[in-house]
Amino acid sequence: MQSYTIGQAARLLGVSPDTARRWADAGRVATHRDEAGRRLIDGKDLAAFSVELAQTGTGDEEGSYTSVRNAFPGIVTAIKLGDVAAQVEIQAGPHRLVSLLTREAVDELGLKVGMEATARVKSTNVHIDRV
Repeated sequence: MQSYTIGQAARLLGVSPDTARRWADAGRVATHRDEAGRRLIDGKDLAAFSVELAQTGTGDEEGSYTSVRNAFPGIVTAIKLGDVAAQVEIQAGPHRLVSLLTREAVDELGLKVGMEATARVKSTNVHIDRV
């Protein structure tokens, strides 16, 4: 399972590293330390927290989350696999993006809940890039 530093988690949540640290200190999201002593957040925990945060709207900072060239870096929060098709959800700061793609594409990208990914939006299509 992929883990994220406080700084990486902050970027994915669309907040400052100080805000992410405060949330971790308050126990809102679980952390553990790596061999170098850095605090890390498990991908599945970060995915669940990002969905909770987006639903409750209890962020500490104001401002909008912006995309560059329609790219929304975020964290995979859900994957629903069918026989041929798949649905992938990404939480990118306050934005929840859902993409319908082939199951084969999900397998080739190796997408899993809790991993970092970027949703790219063009018109009505959402493309997923593995980071």
